[in-house]
Amino acid sequence: MSLTTYKWTTSQFHRAIEAGIFEDEPIELLRGNIIIMTPEREPHAYYNAETGDYLRSLLGDRAKIRDAKPITLPNDSELVPDLAIVKPLGTIYLQHHPYPEDIFWIIEFSRTTLSKDLGEKKEIYAEAGIIEYWVANLKKPELKVFREIKNDRYTTELTLTTNTISPLAFPDISLQVDRLIGSAT
Repeated sequence: MSLTTYKWTTSQFHRAIEAGIFEDEPIELLRGNIIIMTPEREPHAYYNAETGDYLRSLLGDRAKIRDAKPITLPNDSELVPDLAIVKPLGTIYLQHHPYPEDIFWIIEFSRTTLSKDLGEKKEIYAEAGIIEYWVANLKKPELKVFREIKNDRYTTELTLTTNTISPLAFPDISLQVDRLIGSAT
């Protein structure tokens, strides 16, 4: 017996949400597949909130920091990254979630979903043209930074445990890496 799955388009996914089919289920759409999101534990919630506040203090009104809010991508994906740093387009986001061209960079905090964040999600973000993607590994405190897309793949990968990093979109600011990963246990 072969297994056949139903592939959702982004518009079908939106209609199902509007119809109330998922009733506040924590879900995302990855390449047409509906995925139930893993509940976050305390370290994940802590670093997500602290980093969001840290970025707001550094960026001010130059960017909008979206905490666990959807972004719409062209590959039948509507993901809910931990932090999406997006253009401050105001009420345009009443009409649609941020598209790739609206996104400066994305940060995921990962403890139990590390293989998905470093695998399928990284591929989806690169294919969509997200210019920079960071994964804060909370198991082994390190920050993985993915940049420079060629042939729908990130070609540069940095692994940081200390020092500072400047996002591509804001080279004039420096973020302390330990504020993003700390010494999670």
